[in-house]
Amino acid sequence: MTKRNGSRRLLLISSSTVYGSSYLDHAESEIQDFLGGSSQIAFIPFALRDRGAYAAKVQTRMQAMGYSLVSVHDVSNQKRLLEDSDAVFIGGGNTFRLLKGLYDSDLLATIRATADAGAPYLGSSAGSIVACPSLGTTKDMPVVQPPSFEALGLVDFQISPHYLDPDPSSHHMGETQEERILQFLEENDALVVGLREGSMLRVEGGAISLKGSAAARIFRRNHQPLEVEPGNSLGALLDVRSQLGAPA
Repeated sequence: MTKRNGSRRLLLISSSTVYGSSYLDHAESEIQDFLGGSSQIAFIPFALRDRGAYAAKVQTRMQAMGYSLVSVHDVSNQKRLLEDSDAVFIGGGNTFRLLKGLYDSDLLATIRATADAGAPYLGSSAGSIVACPSLGTTKDMPVVQPPSFEALGLVDFQISPHYLDPDPSSHHMGETQEERILQFLEENDALVVGLREGSMLRVEGGAISLKGSAAARIFRRNHQPLEVEPGNSLGALLDVRSQLGAPA
């Protein structure tokens, strides 16, 4: 694995599929640009129960992009695979199942270390949430119970993927995603990025950029939500240390 000056490089995708396209099609060019000369990718399939079928699907797709992929569930020394691979990919599914799998396999510290060494970290949906400090902004059902909600903490903010705007024509009386995020902020001083499907965050060289085809919505306690269009830098907006404080 090539060392890259200890700078974390992350590509955090809202969803692996968008309407009208196949698996990872909408993110292919960004993934290839992000991974660059990476050859072997270590895949973590813990978010789905059938890990073999999941890994086979992702392996086929990544091979079509020119990458070799090995799933951690297929090897006896999972930490060694992560350390020896050029990049790490954590796929989507149930976030509680994913984080429990990471705890059960004792992989959180190893993943953090590979990211700190500069290995690209690619996450999609649940894989993007576990890059955050906690699971607090997931919409998934707790089908299993991880030892803690504490996640990888590769970024200082929270992500809410598959973000859906309230539909004024809907007769559904349940809480909207925005209402759930606002409830989270009632209990937590944090920044939350609502990533609509088709959008992704690229973290590299200390910069955070919004990529993809959809705008993102940023939430902060006691502040009005802020819309950010693709192509813009979010670094200043997502600096938790400077942003958490009195409303502007």
